[in-house]
Amino acid sequence: MFFLIRKIQDEELKKFTSRITGLFQNQDFGNETIDCLQRLLLIVSATKYGRKLDGTFVDLLQRVLQLPKSSKEVQVLCSAILREMLPSDDLSLSWDKIQDMELLSLTFPIILTQCSNICFIQKRSAKTETEAMGQRLVRVLEGRLPEGQSARHLLPLLSKVISLVPTSLNEDQINLLSKRMVDWLRYASVQQGTPQSSGGFFNPRARQPGPITEVDGTVATDFFTVLSIGQHYTDDQWFNMQAFSMLRKWLLCYGSGGTSGTNSDDKSEVDGSIMSMVSVTSTSSRLLPPKERLREKAFEYCQRLLEQSNRRALKKADRELQKACLIEAVTIMDIICKQDSSYVYRSLSCLKILHDRISGDLSYARVLLPIAQFFLNHSETAAIDSEAVYKHLFTKVPAQLFHSPMLAYEFIQFCRHNVSFFTENLCVFRQSTPNLFKFLAWNSPALISEFMDLLPALLGADTAMEIFHLLLDLPCLTAALDIQLKCAQAPMSERAALDAAVKPATCLEAFRHPQYRGLFQYLLRAESAPGDPSRVTPLRQLLGSMASSPRVVQCAESVPVLLQLFFGVVAEFADGVLANKLVLALLERSSQLYEIPVFKAEMHQVMGAQLPVLCKRHPSLVVELSSPLMEFSGTVTNIQTKEGIFTHVVWAIGEYASVKHDRRCTVEQINKFFEALEAMLFEITQLRPSASLPQHSPRVITVLMTALAKLASRSQDLIPRTSLFLSKMRLFVQSPTVSSVYSAEDTEAILTRATELMNLLKMPSVAQFVLTPSDEVCSPRFHRDTHVSLPLAMKTTSQLLEGGTGSVPA
Repeated sequence: MFFLIRKIQDEELKKFTSRITGLFQNQDFGNETIDCLQRLLLIVSATKYGRKLDGTFVDLLQRVLQLPKSSKEVQVLCSAILREMLPSDDLSLSWDKIQDMELLSLTFPIILTQCSNICFIQKRSAKTETEAMGQRLVRVLEGRLPEGQSARHLLPLLSKVISLVPTSLNEDQINLLSKRMVDWLRYASVQQGTPQSSGGFFNPRARQPGPITEVDGTVATDFFTVLSIGQHYTDDQWFNMQAFSMLRKWLLCYGSGGTSGTNSDDKSEVDGSIMSMVSVTSTSSRLLPPKERLREKAFEYCQRLLEQSNRRALKKADRELQKACLIEAVTIMDIICKQDSSYVYRSLSCLKILHDRISGDLSYARVLLPIAQFFLNHSETAAIDSEAVYKHLFTKVPAQLFHSPMLAYEFIQFCRHNVSFFTENLCVFRQSTPNLFKFLAWNSPALISEFMDLLPALLGADTAMEIFHLLLDLPCLTAALDIQLKCAQAPMSERAALDAAVKPATCLEAFRHPQYRGLFQYLLRAESAPGDPSRVTPLRQLLGSMASSPRVVQCAESVPVLLQLFFGVVAEFADGVLANKLVLALLERSSQLYEIPVFKAEMHQVMGAQLPVLCKRHPSLVVELSSPLMEFSGTVTNIQTKEGIFTHVVWAIGEYASVKHDRRCTVEQINKFFEALEAMLFEITQLRPSASLPQHSPRVITVLMTALAKLASRSQDLIPRTSLFLSKMRLFVQSPTVSSVYSAEDTEAILTRATELMNLLKMPSVAQFVLTPSDEVCSPRFHRDTHVSLPLAMKTTSQLLEGGTGSVPA
């Protein structure tokens, strides 16, 4: 449906708006007009790029919005359509003379949306307009309205004004509204409102309002909150719910100040906090300043919500509302405790009870995040150990709720917000890395940006190798999580373990098979654990049937980016031992990747490109890993399947197999490298009649030739062999077999490189200078070293010139 709507052309849209214009001109505000406006709202809101409506029609929408004869439905639709069209130069709404509160509530959002789309910090008019609207809202809220008017529609608009321009309210207005919010939060009626349409003369009982009830159906005996249930609400009850919805924003903007416990830097002074708590609790709340009194009543409100959350809700919607209110209440309590530490001790006991009550219920997992944040912020003040809260959060929640997109995003955001604390004080954070990767595996690429901020904090010398394997196995982990979820949702009869003697026919059966159970458990582990990643190889092959799954493919697309970030971070702190381990793992895992062709090709490119980074920082690894490097570069199939890695391995050998980088690199070692690469180059350039067509790029040949020339320049006995080999390259590129595969540009590039290298090797000293330059040549510092001749000569010349100038008579 949305696709068809997006296909509507501008000409067709113009005809449709002309039809609506005719209805407006006839002042027809009935069902046909409402239906047309609903369709127009769907058209302008369902388009990726904003639809441009005619300026005359936009002006007509504004006039109909403020027309007294317009029905409520038409006004609401006109307001929604105008908001979808913003920002617009055709907007000319005036609001200063509007007296009807409902019309004002429909007009203000349009103007506020226009102002928020403009950079109002730079556009003085937009900021001034927003401030003026804020002043108008305050005047309405602090005054008395005519009979039949209600200001409850305006409180959300005030919240929007605060978001755009917090400085729009002065101190007196902040105090006044703080007092009003206390009344709205604490003193709302506990009786239901009267319905607008009464029961008639013969049903007088229908007019009598009933009591407000709790979510479990019992009559409410305490004050009204957002968790109080009624069929009809009074204005003060609507104000109560709206005030709670903007309470967090209000406290963050205007709640600080006015108490001795606010922003206290010395949290170790427990006695002072206790005295402050006694002082606050013993003082009548009515004698407190407005901001402190609002904190007190807001805290009582949150405690009331925590108590109401214990009740068993009769409806599913009310259960979900309980969870949302718990999240908001705990967050507000956290803000209040930050502003006044005396509330910490009053909060800890009830939050500890709440955590113990809901920690075993996975449906309350999102509530655990603000609770953990509270303990993280205030456990030091109260001198309590809250590690058990964090351990439960990191070990249990991701393992069982990785498939919840909202929880995954909030969990990773929670980790990002507290990453510095976790890395320094919480060992369970890095221990739970495999668990955190489940969020990424299931929710890629939605979490890729957030995880790129989090990955550097997870990396360390002790975790780098495990994270390397986790990244390479991420698509495999996605497939395994899919299998785990399907098995958990299967009937109990299909969850029993299978006979070990029977070979599993599907991935679901393999998940329950004893032979593969340990492999699945290792791949789906919740905490870091030592193990051999190669043991998962049978599982990668088994899960190959899921390689085409859209979720697996999306996950595979995010791995190369993360792997680049991984090497960029690890290269900064890796020592020689870790660098050697990474290179060995890189060579080994290049043939142990999940069977997605595009994924394997991209990974080979990324893995190969990181080898020069590690070699540059630790050049001795070429000598220390000479055997595996020669084995890898001596395998012909690696050229065909792993060219991206093969070329970088050959380049590293030619670049760093030198005594300059490692004194252990003897002539004998150089000769071994040379013989391995020479045999490889001979293998791929031989011109036997039975030889097949070349399956490798010309780049491989040029890299091999260059590496051989570099090695020959360091062991000059090898120069004749290298020159002879290079001289045969002309016959190779001119053969009909090669010319039928390579383009003229490719063959010219091979021949040019061979000629250049031969000419260099004719002058061994020059070849060594060019192919193996010293550090002074690579990083010249003649302009800084005062002991070389050029700076000394320049200095002497300068002194002579200065002296000569001084001797010239005036």
